[in-house]
Amino acid sequence: MLVIRRDLVDEIVAHARRDHPDEACGVVAGPVGSDRPERFIPMVNAARSPTFYEFESGDLLRLYREMDGNDEVPVVIYHSHTATEAYPSRTDVSYASEPDAHYVLVSTRVGQPNGEHEFRSFRIVAGEITEEPVNVVETYMFSHTGADDVPDCR
Repeated sequence: MLVIRRDLVDEIVAHARRDHPDEACGVVAGPVGSDRPERFIPMVNAARSPTFYEFESGDLLRLYREMDGNDEVPVVIYHSHTATEAYPSRTDVSYASEPDAHYVLVSTRVGQPNGEHEFRSFRIVAGEITEEPVNVVETYMFSHTGADDVPDCR
């Protein structure tokens, strides 16, 4: 399951809408071993295409060096689909190289009810696609605990 803060979802969706009709892409980095997306990093789609995204190689190298220096990993790798549903294409699957990442897709296609968007998350490992639930939270403070774990403040 992907647990992600609402502000990060809003940033991803805003980026997808801003770059439409081209696909938007980026990363949300988080601390190594945490599976907690924290730092939103929009990237430039070097392909500048409505049907394909590609990270610019120099930008990607700088990003990985920065994440290494911050003890971060790409927890979420996201991109948008501008004319199709939010589901990984064959090309998306062939480029999925981070087995621990959540691959988020946002669809900005025209004709969705009330101008809404699709926001879906997948694990892609060795060519296998597995959709996972997305839990959007306001804060990570108690997102991984049950109601019984909330401290009693009496």
